[in-house]
Amino acid sequence: MSSKISLISRILLGLILFVFGINKFFGFIPTPPPDDFMQALINTGYMWELIGFTEVSSGLLLLTNKWKGLALIFASIISVNIVFYRLILDPTAFEVALLTASLNVLLIYFNWSSFKTLFK
Repeated sequence: MSSKISLISRILLGLILFVFGINKFFGFIPTPPPDDFMQALINTGYMWELIGFTEVSSGLLLLTNKWKGLALIFASIISVNIVFYRLILDPTAFEVALLTASLNVLLIYFNWSSFKTLFK
């Protein structure tokens, strides 16, 4: 049972990260105009693309089931920032942020053996 939950969670989180990461480059999902914070990220000339690349990379790694530990570390950084952005700056779509963070925590739990050495 836990392997099915892990598989579904991994694929769902991978799809979320991959699709939203690719959207940063191609803009195929309609989004409202960026707020000042998002605009500042875009205006740096590299940060928006770096975030998109990180999302796409971790999403692809999760979808292909390669280097899950690395993918989940990247996804954790992304998830924490999404949750705090939604909590503090823009409470719309908080459900997606909560889903992303929950899937990430669940997958870290299922793959805890990969992370044990980080906490010794």
